[in-house]
Amino acid sequence: MSANEDAITNWFAGQRKLAKSDFPIGIGDDMAQIRLAKDTSVLITTDILLEGVHFDFATATLKQIGYKAMAVSISDCAAMATIPIAAVVSVGLPKGFGQRQLKQLHAGIILAADKFNCKLIGGDIAGWKTKKPFVINVAMLSKPAANKPVKRSGAKVGDCICVTGSLGGSGESPDYKHLTFEPRVKEAIEIAKMVTINAMLDISDGLSSDLNRICRQSGVGAIINAEDIPISPQAVRLSSPQAKKNKEPLKAALNDGEDFELLFTLSTKDCEKLLKNWNNKTAITKIGEITNTNKMQIKTADGKIKNLEISGYDHLKI
Repeated sequence: MSANEDAITNWFAGQRKLAKSDFPIGIGDDMAQIRLAKDTSVLITTDILLEGVHFDFATATLKQIGYKAMAVSISDCAAMATIPIAAVVSVGLPKGFGQRQLKQLHAGIILAADKFNCKLIGGDIAGWKTKKPFVINVAMLSKPAANKPVKRSGAKVGDCICVTGSLGGSGESPDYKHLTFEPRVKEAIEIAKMVTINAMLDISDGLSSDLNRICRQSGVGAIINAEDIPISPQAVRLSSPQAKKNKEPLKAALNDGEDFELLFTLSTKDCEKLLKNWNNKTAITKIGEITNTNKMQIKTADGKIKNLEISGYDHLKI
């Protein structure tokens, strides 16, 4: 989601008030939480992927598409440091799409699900009568880990801002990272065991947009250091003479989206502890801090501070 998407999402949330006793987390986070009993709850999310937007048959196999569809929803579990349980998958099939293709798609879905012991328990199949785009939707259930589910709205002034992995260029050849990424579920739960995470999400629309989302929902501002942002090899290649797109790597890291890395905030003390003791192969980088300015800012390599342009992906932007 981005600016226009957030506006309509906020409108949706305002149409019906959900009782916190029954729905501790409602519309506007990576997953909603439903309390089933005093000490029992389940979390739910849904993600729809569209041909021509989230994948292209010219560059993706059906197995890769199935994998991505499941991995995107599992990444929502990572965003809240929860444990994936089960999923149902629905598809809208182009004319001529048959059992052979469905089996290839299923192989990718199961490949992602099995990595996290997440069970595929059902779904739905519908077919277009004409040559329409392929659509796949995943509804995911998860359960809390030892920690409470981490929301987007808990960032505090003075918090450090951190990310996992590297950012940018996820949709560029030859890697197409957005088709092969591994959701950071294990990392999220491990981090939550070591320290208190105040706010977190997974980067789907781009660092600039998703950090802005944390700030607005937390009522704070942020400043990030351009030199500290971990830029992916894919993004670096965008500025090479051989690249089809001549895009500045930093802008790619800020705005490309579909990195599905964790973006989170935590106290300075906990950040120091985490960085000192973290020995996972997935890197964690401190990129900035939460401020009281209610502004999104970036400190450039020459030491200048300027407003950070929010330019991540927006499905409702015309």
